[in-house]
Amino acid sequence: MSFLFPTYQRFDVKVKSASGAKLVDENDKEYLDFISGIAVCNLGHRHPDVQKAVEEQLNQVWHVSNLFHVSLQEDVAELLVQYSDGDAVFFCNSGAEANEAAIKLARKYTKRHKIITFEKSFHGRTFATMSATGQSKIHDGFGPLLQEFVYVPYNDIEAVKKAMDETTAAVMLEVIQGEGGVVPAQAEFLQAVQHLCQENGALLIVDEVQTGIGRTGKPFAYQHYGLSPDIITAAKGLGSGLPVGALIGKSRLIEAFGPGSHGSTFGGNPIALAAAKATLQIIFQQGFLNEVEQKSAYFMEELQKRLSSVPFISTIRGKGFLIGIECGEKQSELIAKMRENGLLVLGAGPSVVRLLPPLTVTMEEMDQALNIIENICIQEKNSL
Repeated sequence: MSFLFPTYQRFDVKVKSASGAKLVDENDKEYLDFISGIAVCNLGHRHPDVQKAVEEQLNQVWHVSNLFHVSLQEDVAELLVQYSDGDAVFFCNSGAEANEAAIKLARKYTKRHKIITFEKSFHGRTFATMSATGQSKIHDGFGPLLQEFVYVPYNDIEAVKKAMDETTAAVMLEVIQGEGGVVPAQAEFLQAVQHLCQENGALLIVDEVQTGIGRTGKPFAYQHYGLSPDIITAAKGLGSGLPVGALIGKSRLIEAFGPGSHGSTFGGNPIALAAAKATLQIIFQQGFLNEVEQKSAYFMEELQKRLSSVPFISTIRGKGFLIGIECGEKQSELIAKMRENGLLVLGAGPSVVRLLPPLTVTMEEMDQALNIIENICIQEKNSL
């Protein structure tokens, strides 16, 4: 009997230890981890610099609340501002909380209430972020959603134009829809959305919870497209496995988030921020990001080449180390067989195998993963 609510469909793997790109289960079976805690362990498991920073902080102070000045918050906020288009940061504990804060800030600043989001988007599971998510499977069973969110087709600027009016507070989007199937936005679409927001006095919110902190080869994925969002949200990879989220906003928004307007008991606590500071100091180095771009380009090229003859694979898409293999009804079968062969991957939407290796993955580990993926897909092809 379990004492847990059965809210997760779990793999039949009990993890005993983890280091770098490797996991070891209780039976001493080793796995290559190309899930990375769902894009969380961007530096791999237990990166020594992050672990050292956390251990040092454990010997100083764990928690005092936001009634006190926490110098680490200023340090991490400065890094996030330096490497983004924002000017001020609010710290919380998760991506859902960061998106919740973004929704509140957009409505409070604009004094408007409608937010346009997109079909197949995912922004979290709180009531506001669930309402922002354009997937009925996330909504089912919870009754009336929070008003007013309007879902339009992704990459369809005409649909955005039709939904936009004088009550629109913001457009909220992912530049690559992760949970929705690893679907990248078109550059022209993103530019047009930004222009439309500027014309109509609406804010542009970019959800970088999965795509941020180096995963696509830049500090934030929107930077590939020449955007300058009003609000950016981050979490997942920010703390290398410790719970931390952040909202990054432009200076004109600061007045709307004054004392008492928003808060979090645990947000920006010293342990999480020690991990975040060490993480960002590594990932935001240009040499590190260049290496991510080079390695991920090799990995994508090899996937395209090795799987080109597999009939049930229609596309391989993504950016950096956020990669989706569109494989139709074979998805769950392929995920299970890869796991049996020592490679951990996960799904995205109903038909995509999603690959999220740590950004520190080695060439040898990539080749090992490529061999497993290729062998399993060829076996499946030969069995048709």
